[in-house]
Amino acid sequence: MLLGRFWNGRVFVGIIEGERVYPAHGNIFQEQQYSLDNQTFNLAELKVLAPCLPGKIICAGLNYRDHADEMGFAYPEAPVLFMKPASAIIGPKESIIYPSMSQQVDYEAELAVVIKKTAHKLKPDQVYDHILGYTCANDVTARDLQKKDGQWTRAKSFDTFAPIGPYINTDLDPNNLEIKLYLNGELKQSSNTKHFIFDIAQLVSFISQVMTLQPGDLIMTGTPSGIGAMQPGDFVQVAIQGIGNLENSVIQ
Repeated sequence: MLLGRFWNGRVFVGIIEGERVYPAHGNIFQEQQYSLDNQTFNLAELKVLAPCLPGKIICAGLNYRDHADEMGFAYPEAPVLFMKPASAIIGPKESIIYPSMSQQVDYEAELAVVIKKTAHKLKPDQVYDHILGYTCANDVTARDLQKKDGQWTRAKSFDTFAPIGPYINTDLDPNNLEIKLYLNGELKQSSNTKHFIFDIAQLVSFISQVMTLQPGDLIMTGTPSGIGAMQPGDFVQVAIQGIGNLENSVIQ
C-alpha cells in the first residue's frame, strides 16, 4: 500500500491506487482505525507533501559497506547515530536552500523508516511490527561545516536539509531495494540496501534501546557510495525501488 499526504485546499492523508488518491479518515498509524472516502482525486491534480511529520529524525552514519570502503573507514561495530531536527523536513518538489555559511553542500540518498507505534527496547524480531513503511530521503549535508565543527549537528540541521517522499510504501522488503540518486539527470549513486552493515531490524532495535520511538518518527538508514556536491540551480532525484522518485531543486 502507498500512503501520502496531499494538499488541495486542505491537507489530507490518502492511499494511492494507480493515478487515483483515496482520502483516509482516522488514524493511519493504527490498523483498522481509518476508513476511505468514497470521493477520489486524480493524483496529478494534487500537491504532494512530505508523507509524514516526524517528532524526531534519527540517522545512521556509515551503514553501507560500499560507502565505508569509499571513505576508507573500518566498518563500525555498532550503529553510528546522529539526529536532524524536524524543522529540516521538506517534501517533493520543494527547494533545498543552499546556506550562505557553507561552501559545500552534499547529497546523500537514503531509505527512511517510518515508525508506526511506540517502540522501546525492541528485540530485532519485534521491529517490523512497529514499522508503518518506508520512504525516500536525502540527508543533505554541509560537508565543509561537518569537517570544520568535528561534529555533525550544524552541518545536518539547516532548514530544508531533510527532503522526504514522495510516498510511504507499507509492503516492502527494506533489505533488498535498489537505491539511486541522479544529479541533473546523471546517475551519481547506485546501490542496494542488501549492502547495509546493520539491517533494518538491527538498526531499529539498537535505536530503541537508546530512545523511545513514537508514531511518525523517521529513521534515515545511511547512504551508499557516490556522495558529492550540489550547487544552486541543480536538480536532485532520489529513486528507490517500490517507493518512487523524490525530486528537489537547489536554490541559493
